[in-house]
Amino acid sequence: MTEAFPFSAVIFDMDGVLIDSEAAYAEELIEVFGARGLDITKAEIFGLVGSSQKTFTTSLARWFERNGLGSFTPEDAVALFNRWTEGTVYDYAGMLNPGVAETLGALRDRGVRLALASSSPMDNIVDVLGQCGIADAFEAIVSGEQFHESKPNPAIYLHTLDVLGLPASACCCVEDSRYGIEAGKRAGLTVVAKREERFGFSQDEADVIIDAIPDLLGAFAR
Repeated sequence: MTEAFPFSAVIFDMDGVLIDSEAAYAEELIEVFGARGLDITKAEIFGLVGSSQKTFTTSLARWFERNGLGSFTPEDAVALFNRWTEGTVYDYAGMLNPGVAETLGALRDRGVRLALASSSPMDNIVDVLGQCGIADAFEAIVSGEQFHESKPNPAIYLHTLDVLGLPASACCCVEDSRYGIEAGKRAGLTVVAKREERFGFSQDEADVIIDAIPDLLGAFAR
């Protein structure tokens, strides 16, 4: 007998939850900056994990100015970074965490509604979901670029709840970063964290911590 799931909907983060992308992104930053002799520490780069595109571009501008490259707006900084990384292609299907597709299918079979709320730009979200073949699993897909402030601001989750037409008490979210966990808690959601120990942030505020996405199915078993 299939065990019932205690929530009407699950809202997933993307990077670090559905796909193991954050380590690849961090390694790319380390290589790009190192090749140009820029003094940007690994701790600073790891501090961006789970943050918004706005936080990333603002950090780039600050780092470039600190390293004597001149004065940059966030837009100019990301334009320069994009020139440095032009031609980079990511194999998102190869980054898909084990058991994701099967877990999404199992939740839907139990009547659980699925949504995605990611700080990433929408074009990146579409690319990831398309490569991984899981876009059809989600009835709502929300990007942090739709909001003045993304995670840890809870707006992205509050909006997703509105789209679903459900109260926070009827939903849980699955996160990994401290920014995402804080956003989920501030939105009143039960927060499940996929365990992440590579980047030095705390997941202590999560309600439940799982080792792998398939563990979500039994995370609330009594």
